[in-house]
This record gives sequence, structure tokens and C-alpha cells, in this order.
Amino acid sequence: MLTFARAVFKQPCVKQVYRMTSNITDNTVDELQKLKVDEPCPNPKKPSADPKPGNKGKGGKVALKCPKGMRDYTPDQMAVRELVFGKIKKCFKRHGAVQIDTPVMELKEILTGKYGEDSKLIYELEDQGGEILALRYDLTVPFARYVAMKKIKNIKRYQIARVYRRDNPAMTKGRYREFYQCDIDFAGEYERMLTDTECVKLVCDILKELDMNNFTVKVNHRKILDGIFEYCGVPEKDFRPICSAVDKLDKESWEAVKKEMVEVKGLDPEVADKIGVLVQKKGQFELIDELEKSDLGANKSAAEGLSDMRLLLEYCELFGCLDHVSFDLSLARGLDYYTGTIYEAILAPEGRGEGVGSVAGGGRYDELVGMFAPKGRSIPCVGISVGIERLFSIMEKKMQQCRTSSIQVLVASGQKGLLKERMKLLNMLWDNDVNAEMLYKANPKLLTQFQYAETERIPLVAIIGESELQEGKVKLRNTVTKEEKLVDRNCFVEEARSWAQSCGEES
Repeated sequence: MLTFARAVFKQPCVKQVYRMTSNITDNTVDELQKLKVDEPCPNPKKPSADPKPGNKGKGGKVALKCPKGMRDYTPDQMAVRELVFGKIKKCFKRHGAVQIDTPVMELKEILTGKYGEDSKLIYELEDQGGEILALRYDLTVPFARYVAMKKIKNIKRYQIARVYRRDNPAMTKGRYREFYQCDIDFAGEYERMLTDTECVKLVCDILKELDMNNFTVKVNHRKILDGIFEYCGVPEKDFRPICSAVDKLDKESWEAVKKEMVEVKGLDPEVADKIGVLVQKKGQFELIDELEKSDLGANKSAAEGLSDMRLLLEYCELFGCLDHVSFDLSLARGLDYYTGTIYEAILAPEGRGEGVGSVAGGGRYDELVGMFAPKGRSIPCVGISVGIERLFSIMEKKMQQCRTSSIQVLVASGQKGLLKERMKLLNMLWDNDVNAEMLYKANPKLLTQFQYAETERIPLVAIIGESELQEGKVKLRNTVTKEEKLVDRNCFVEEARSWAQSCGEES
């Protein structure tokens, strides 16, 4: 009976518990009243989700901010981004690349084990209906999966998309957790070092297109590094961990890198010293000559890498980009999938300012596709990735003013009651593929419309008034020079298009 009474008391929306005097004692009722029951009423109103305490600002309100390492973009910033993206795409297309896209998420097993020590930076997701997923770390591994899955034998592709890294962001230097990469890759069998050299040429073309001429493209070869490690006495199982340590030489001193090799990686200090003598060298043909004549030249792996590097420099000279290239033995690129040539483009600081460091990187990865392909079918690949966010941080400082709108013509009037006439002209422009707009007011002042055109840098204003209506004319006004001319209404669209384009070029 106590069980029954408890059930009655817990019924939704019960205001009272009636005593069933014949069966329930007063003591039982007292006991029931002590229970803290929090049952919902039928069809309860769903409570609003209470934000986590960590996301609350003052007064308990949700703090309005972007997630750490991510950002919003204003119209001015988006205008710069579109300009930069356009120039990069132009370079990619000039070299004959085709565009693809891949999902922002991949199966976790596709990504893991491909990035060496950087695998800890992968954003892993919870189980999604039986699939363990992760946000893509770069565009290279998804491209290798794409090539294997589609059974592609050769392709020259580019892709511009967001990637994600659970890194410590430094947003003032263009280092984010969510950022764009612009990749171009060559998959397939090609003559030795031709596509490798074209990657170097592409980086040079892109940076020059963006008016960034003070840069260096560092080049090296994984076979040379493996040869150095073998020659110096590094156990083969430690090649990749030691390579990851060498990769930090662009940010840390040799003493700090050596300390990591010895104290963290467990390398013999004498072996580390031998590595240090070699990996701090850089040059061009003269360095290749020096290494080939040294004892290192007798190492098979190093000899093959040096031969490739000589050919790469010769081809860079033919492509007119050798002046920007440095054969740098400290370049290691920590990712595990590289097998041959590796690259990194570095921007020099301007004046006394601090440089943003690496703005592009890549290399050859001949075995990555085989990890995904049935029967381990291997497709040689080489590519380069432009770290666009760091370039944006520079471009935004350089470009104080950039048009945020693509409007070519503002339709205006200086008299009342001409809203419908403005709408007619506006529609004529739209129907003929001319970017145009008007102010969304019935009777705006003419001066206000002129000021709007100047602020938004709209090159041309099309003006309609009573006199123009009677004469079948439209007045066109150059926003910059203030020059005006009357044109016939029946040819107004072509006149406006032509004049707007010329005005835009002048401004």
C-alpha cells in the first residue's frame, strides 16, 4: 500500500494527496510529504537550454565571442580575401589545374598516423551513428584518399578550403585553429623533378602576383635527411622523431634542438653533434658539390637525394626562379608522409617589423595514396600548400582601402515621385547583367545619393529626372571626376556598362 500511495503522490500536477483513511495511516502521509518529487506536468513547456557557466558573461548572459583561434570577417576583410583568392586561382589555372572539393570531415582512421607528432592536433569528433570522424587537418591526406577511391591515375588539381588544427593560436601572426589552405598537387607518373620544380615556380608566381617579392623558397630532400641520419649513426627507427626535432630549427636554436634530441628522444650527444654540423648548412650548387665530395656522398640515400636536388636547381634556373631558392638542410617538414623533395616559402620581415614566417609548404609523397588504394596501388604525388591566412594578415595592412561592393552603377534621381522610374532603370541594368543598386528610399536627396556612391566607391551614377524622362535620356555621372553626359535611354545600358568599366579602372 505504501508503494501505491507513493505512486499516487508522484502523479503529474497533483496538488493534494487525499488520505485514504481506511488504508493509509497519517504516518504514511507524513512520510510521503517528506519526499522531494520533481516530476514534470503533462506536455510541459520545454525549458530553454541554460548555457554552461564557462560561456556566461556579466549578469549571467552568454558571452558573445568567436571560439578560440577562429574569427569573423568584415566586408572590408572579405574584399581582400576575395582579391587574394582570385589571384591564386588565376595562377593555378595558368598552370592547367582543375578544381575539386572534399568533405570537411573524414573518417578518423583516414587521418590518424599520417602527421607524426602533429597527430595530436587533429580535432576528433564523437561517434556519429557508427562512424568515428575527425575534422580534416590538411587537404593533402583527403586528396590522397580521393585519388585512391576514384582510381585516378593522373590529375593536376587545386583546392581552396578550410582546415582545422587544435593548436595554440597566435592570431596576430595569422595562426588560427580554423583557416584556409590553397593547395595544388600533381598525381601520376611524370619525368623526374619536372612537377617538383613546377611547385616551386607556382609558389614564386603566387607571391609575386600578390606583390610580395622579398621571399625565399627553402628546398630539401627527405632522402638527404635520411642519409644524414644514417651516416651520423641514428637508428633507423628514430629517423622520423629526429626529423621532427630538426624541423624546429627555424623557430629554435641548435642548442634547444640538440637538447630535445638527447634528453627527449634519447639520442647519443656525439651523434647529435654530427647532425648539427650538417643540418645548419645551406646554399645552392656549391653545397651540392661539397656534400657529394664528402663522406656523406657515399651514402646511397643521400646520393640519390643530392642528384634530385641538382636537377631541381637546374630546372628552377630554366624557370627563372632560382634567385628565390635556397637548398637548406635544416628544412625537415615534420609530416610523416613526405618521401622526397620538401619545400617551405618564407617571407622576410619588412623594415623593422616581425616576419610572419612560413607562408607555403609541401613536398613529394609517393606512398600516401598506396595506404588507401586496394592492393596498395601506389600513385606518386607532389604538391604545395599556400597558408593563406598569414598572407591575409599582411595584405590587410597593405590595402588600407578596398572596394567591398561590386556595384558598377547607382541609379539616382533628384526629384520627388520618381521611385518607379528608378526601379525601371535598375531592372534594365539587372536584366543585362550589370551590377547596380539604388537607395531604398522613396525620395532621397541627390547629394545623399552622390555621397553614397563616393563612400562605396561606385564608379558611375545614372540619374533620371523629369527633363530626362521627357527627352528619353539618362544622365551618367563619373563619381571620381564628376564628368557628366546625356545618353539615349534605348542605348543607356551599354553606355553605362562601358563607362562604368572605364571609370572603375581609373579609380
